[in-house]
Amino acid sequence: MNRRRLLLAALAALAATATACGQPAPLRAPDAPFVPTKQEIVEEMLRAAGVKPGDVVYDLGCGDGRIVITAAQKFGARGVGIDIDPERISDANWYAKRAGVESQVTFKLGDLFEAEVSEATVVTLYLLPEMNIRLKPKLLRDLKPGARIVSHDFDLGPDWKPERTLRLGNDWIYLWTVPAK
Repeated sequence: MNRRRLLLAALAALAATATACGQPAPLRAPDAPFVPTKQEIVEEMLRAAGVKPGDVVYDLGCGDGRIVITAAQKFGARGVGIDIDPERISDANWYAKRAGVESQVTFKLGDLFEAEVSEATVVTLYLLPEMNIRLKPKLLRDLKPGARIVSHDFDLGPDWKPERTLRLGNDWIYLWTVPAK
């Protein structure tokens, strides 16, 4: 059996197991590995974006939900996390409940390239560079002028320079504001 068939068989078995255990099957393989953002970086990202009560913070590829949970807990914002991995969504909901912010945050199983994001006033990213570049047209099309985009470690490509760049040790934070259409 060739590698591709083995991979497909393994994915099918994983989906069947997840479904049998009451977990939704993954929509597809994640585009990036789950790498948690350090809490100090999370807080600096949210400060850089000027998050405040009334903001709606979307984290695309939310992982364990720490960014939107922190936005609710420490900045008074509402949050929406989107991730393609059902296990990450389950973890995020558990952490939100533990933090006491489950009424302020929502976690959705979905593909970040297809997600509805128009209500976001802030979008946070910790994705691979090629994913950011692929996502940029959607963000510019779907977000309202004035929405802020903040990214950990990777920019949105050479043709849209960030308005603010911060360095914290080996980490970088980039900030953009969606321009008028």
